[in-house]
Amino acid sequence: MDELKKHIYNENNGLHYALVGDYYILDLKLLEENRPIGHYGRLHRKYLKQEHPARYSSLILTGKLWTYFADLNKQAEERFDLIIEQMKAAEGVTEEQKARNQLEWVGRMNNIRSRAEEIINSELIYI
Repeated sequence: MDELKKHIYNENNGLHYALVGDYYILDLKLLEENRPIGHYGRLHRKYLKQEHPARYSSLILTGKLWTYFADLNKQAEERFDLIIEQMKAAEGVTEEQKARNQLEWVGRMNNIRSRAEEIINSELIYI
C-alpha cells in the first residue's frame, strides 16, 4: 500500500489538510495579530461574550476576533481624543486656565473626560 502524504490540498474547496493518524483533518492557520486590544477592546469583548455570544463565536471562527477588537480600540481612542478636544474648545478650557487655577482645570477636565467616556461607551462599546 502507498504511504499517505502528510499534507494535501483540495482543489475543489481550496483548503489544506494534514494527516493525523489515519485521517486527514483541516489544517487551519490563524493570522497573527500583534496589536493590543486595549481598554475599549476588552470592554467590548466582555460585552459581546455576555450579550451577543453568537457574534462573538462567529468572530472566533472566522479568525477576525483580535483584529476586530484592535480596530475598535483604535477607533474609540481616536474618537475619545477628538471629543475631548472639541469639548475643551467649546467650554473654554485652556492651558492658560491650567496655569492660573489648576484645581478648577482638573475638575473641568475630569468632567469632560467622564462625558467623553460615556459617549464612547454608548456609541461604540455597548451596541
